[in-house]
Amino acid sequence: MLWYPAENLTISQVNDIVGLIPAFLEEDDPRPAREQIDDRYAHGGGWQPLDGWTLLNDGSILYEGDPPLSPVVWTHLRHETIIIYHHSWVAIIRENGSFEVARCD
Repeated sequence: MLWYPAENLTISQVNDIVGLIPAFLEEDDPRPAREQIDDRYAHGGGWQPLDGWTLLNDGSILYEGDPPLSPVVWTHLRHETIIIYHHSWVAIIRENGSFEVARCD
């Protein structure tokens, strides 16, 4: 699976930010991203979305009272876009525009 950097960071910086999160997703697994992360991150609590996020047009996410988080890297998994942000926040955006955000730390 190809991951695309969204910020001007070195590969080392990106790796430090995203950690093991990309390993939770496999193209050969037919399940949606939510199910894959929930299964492969079970030891860390699984996929537990937090309501209250706003997805901005540039892919940033905003939680009321906090500054927006800009994407660090993103990829596509079939009909979903997965974006990883600083502080281990992950967004799964579906083709219909619906999305979920969870922390995978």
